[in-house]
Amino acid sequence: MAVTQRRGRRIMMTPAEMDAFLAEQRTCRVATVSADGRPHVSALWFAWDGTSLWLYSITRSRRWAELRRDPHLAVVVDAGEEYGELRGVELSGTAVFVGEAPRTGEPCPELDVPERLFARKNFGLDEMPHDGRHAWLRLTPDAVASWDFRKLAGL
Repeated sequence: MAVTQRRGRRIMMTPAEMDAFLAEQRTCRVATVSADGRPHVSALWFAWDGTSLWLYSITRSRRWAELRRDPHLAVVVDAGEEYGELRGVELSGTAVFVGEAPRTGEPCPELDVPERLFARKNFGLDEMPHDGRHAWLRLTPDAVASWDFRKLAGL
């Protein structure tokens, strides 16, 4: 087991690598837990501000209802097809609901940065379009694990 852990540390992303990876990726997988204890995983677009992962979720979704009941979640962002290309980040912690739900664009200074990042990355816009169906969740992770199997070639 110690060998696996040492190798795991050697393929971890540096903080700068992780920031760049999360800034370039669009889709994450969000894991929540249903009332009966079963896991639920769904894909979602996100924005990373260097500290927190911002998720823009439909408020009438199963994910939203599950997080309202139990705000604990885990999120995976990954990329690569072949084994030696695999890289990713797993973040886990507690979701915090930010702004009005659903979001209609009411002033909320805490959302200025994530909305700008999200709109640019996903829509190519400078301002966030609001559809009255989505709202914001912030995950400031308690735990982060990362891997970049491309580093195995150098080991």
